[in-house]
Amino acid sequence: MKFAFSTLGVPGLPLSEVLALATAHGYHGVELRAHPEEPVHPGLGPAERAETAAAFRAAGVEVLGLAGYARVAAPGADEPVLTEIGRLLQLAHDLGAPFVRVFPGGGDQPAAEADATAVRRLSAAAGQAAALGVRILLETHDSHRTGAAASRVLGAVGQPQVGALWDVMHSWLGGEQPSGTYRALAPYLGYVQVKDIASADDTTPLPLGAGVLPLTECVDVLCRFGWDGWLCWEYEKRWYESAVPLPGLLGAGRAHLARLLSEAA
Repeated sequence: MKFAFSTLGVPGLPLSEVLALATAHGYHGVELRAHPEEPVHPGLGPAERAETAAAFRAAGVEVLGLAGYARVAAPGADEPVLTEIGRLLQLAHDLGAPFVRVFPGGGDQPAAEADATAVRRLSAAAGQAAALGVRILLETHDSHRTGAAASRVLGAVGQPQVGALWDVMHSWLGGEQPSGTYRALAPYLGYVQVKDIASADDTTPLPLGAGVLPLTECVDVLCRFGWDGWLCWEYEKRWYESAVPLPGLLGAGRAHLARLLSEAA
């Protein structure tokens, strides 16, 4: 498996410093938070996009994906959501990123209604994704935090350009065991976001292995079924200012993931 980290853990850090961290600590890729607060977002012009792609190539680091904020099951008109997804897809294509992350965002709607909205929008966006060579990944999050919930939508979409991003915290908070999440998402899985927290009531990010999330079980399941994709450390520093800065944790975090893989093998 390949290792990446998300720029959610280093909010606002210049791209040159992000790439220096990745190369110094042996990470193969970076997930880019695609938000105007960050150096890389859909508002970049053609020259900036080309410079960003060239910087990644020069560093020998891959752009794993763009972590967007489109909410595909949210109430309201389809067009603004589809426009947002389209902008993310074009940016991913321009940067050579294979994936774009979207959220469910169904809120308090009945599950069937939220599912139908998400299926309609993801189906509509799938053609553009295919044309640009990018996959849209629905993250296990908020209204669809388990693999079972996400797979209801993905199975109904039924298009290879629309898949899943497994956030191990949210599926755990939803009461799902790693083996169950994997079985539900296996036909659709793009990559896996790992992290660690103190408890269900305290989701402040911790170093990998220092909390309660079942990372060992997750890696065991992935290895047992021969999955050979990306593990991306999403350290939510942007939302928890008091959390220990990520740069000093990256080396130990990579070592922890490598140890889990070795033990699973």
